[in-house]
Amino acid sequence: MGTPVDDVRVLRAIAHPVRNQILGELDAVGSLRAADIAARLGIPANQASFHLRQLAKYGLVEEDPDAARDRRDRVWRVVDSGGLEVDTGRVGAAPGGAAAARVYLGAAATEAHRLVDLCYAPPSAAPQGIHRSSSDDRLLLSSQEARELREELTALVDRWRERGRSGPSGPGGPSDERDERRTYILHSMLVPRPPVEAAEAAETAETDDA
Repeated sequence: MGTPVDDVRVLRAIAHPVRNQILGELDAVGSLRAADIAARLGIPANQASFHLRQLAKYGLVEEDPDAARDRRDRVWRVVDSGGLEVDTGRVGAAPGGAAAARVYLGAAATEAHRLVDLCYAPPSAAPQGIHRSSSDDRLLLSSQEARELREELTALVDRWRERGRSGPSGPGGPSDERDERRTYILHSMLVPRPPVEAAEAAETAETDDA
């Protein structure tokens, strides 16, 4: 399980799309320099450095001296390798939390839509040489069983995350081997099936009758 986010300022920090992507890269790779992050995200190095300092300010990233070449070499890692656990309801109850939660959820929804568009893009519009897939499964679960399933999936993803961090994509690995690997995003949702809206049901019936 990840570290609970209880600070409104932290929620605002991770709502920023670039900072969120930086955390994602560090989470996937393990440790990176500002220049590495800039190259992976396609942003200026000074912009990457600025956002890293902001993330460090809120205790989300820290320097990794063991991965540095010398004392002047600044390499960064996430503070908690288990990730973050955001409960917008709990944080939203704090002063200023409701507004921060809206911003965070809006940013998360925008990113989710972007990922869906990429996953379902036609072959001609999708990046070449990558694997992409989606699944849409139906499971009969109690609330407790849903939590247990989420925990099992989290443990599985954690094993693959550690495998990626220990591979050649980390700092110091051969560049040609690093180029063969990229950060994949596994976006999963586990929610009860929503009811069919009356308007949707009527539209379907009209289509079937046509």
